[in-house]
Amino acid sequence: MWQPRLRILPAMTVCLLLILTAYQVQAQAPPAPKLLSLTTQEPATMKIEKKPFGQTKEGVQVDLYTCTNAQGSVLKMTNFGATTVALEVPDRSGDRTNVSLGFESLEGYLGEHPYFGATVGRYCNRIALGRFTLDGQQYTLATNNDANHLHGGDVGFNKVVWNAKPLMTDSGVGVEFTYQSPDGEEGYPGNLSVTAVYLLTNDDQLVVEFTATTDKATPVNLTNHNYWNLAGAGAETIRDHVLEIAADRYLPVDEGLIPTGELADVTETPLDFTQPEKIGARLDQIQADPVGYDHCYVLGGEIGQMKLAARVKEPRSGRVMEIHTTQPGLQFYSGNFLDGSSANGGYQQYEGFCLETQHFPDSPNQPDFPNTILRPGETYHHKTIHRFTAE
Repeated sequence: MWQPRLRILPAMTVCLLLILTAYQVQAQAPPAPKLLSLTTQEPATMKIEKKPFGQTKEGVQVDLYTCTNAQGSVLKMTNFGATTVALEVPDRSGDRTNVSLGFESLEGYLGEHPYFGATVGRYCNRIALGRFTLDGQQYTLATNNDANHLHGGDVGFNKVVWNAKPLMTDSGVGVEFTYQSPDGEEGYPGNLSVTAVYLLTNDDQLVVEFTATTDKATPVNLTNHNYWNLAGAGAETIRDHVLEIAADRYLPVDEGLIPTGELADVTETPLDFTQPEKIGARLDQIQADPVGYDHCYVLGGEIGQMKLAARVKEPRSGRVMEIHTTQPGLQFYSGNFLDGSSANGGYQQYEGFCLETQHFPDSPNQPDFPNTILRPGETYHHKTIHRFTAE
């Protein structure tokens, strides 16, 4: 059988051949791509678009901000009421849908609506009879909820045009809103400077942060009033959403939904969500008119420290929303008053729910509740994180 002959070359010749071959390979290879850091890649996909959204009845221009994060999720906000217009996040298949109830045009927000997506203040929730006494002086507020004051009064923060500044950071996109509430507005004392920052991070967290300062002692209690439906806005009722609330106590209320002052145990009541439970499982057991949840839960942990407040899952889409907050309370509202009218965006009863992080209702008249009085030299500061995932 034929055998190939092995030629043995001098060592120097072999070395020269190896060097020449390496040079030819290097010369023919394409240049190596430059490696980009995460922070230089993200701004190329993140974007904020600003466009006119209409005018108020007084002729003030209002804008719509569409904020897209690095994953393609979208937050839409308007500077009228520092309002969330839409939030589009993915389901378990990666399909994005708006999960926040609202209107497609400014006209809906200009009318009387149930605070869809709004930033609510100067004091969210209720103050009994629209009155409180502070440092020996009694103040009278607008009574816009039967005999009581609700969500800031006739013209609360949800009905004013805020200054707005787009925000783009390494971690996400959003809008910074500022508003100067003058002394005496809706009956409140002091000039209040308010900042509300809404940021959609690149890992699909909606971070809401409020700060405020004043030149005179005044009650302050700010919240975001998003209505959620994790199956998609207008898709179906929220009865099958599975809810867990990190609270074993709640605030019983009177017929006007004013707290009695008691902190009651949720055990063996329809208000017990310490374990995951469908919202609709015991909703019809709530003795209210209309029937449904509208209760403030007492969250554990220290006020000002971030902690888990609630977790909600929509089984069909797989969307999950976790809420973490520094606030002491969580108002759970199951959309009881939604009636399908145009003022309600066409949404029917129980087609959206609210989980509003806040201080307790009527705190200025309840000395045993956590303090809500802001004084000169102090800074009001609270932060809430809505973390969206899919399972």
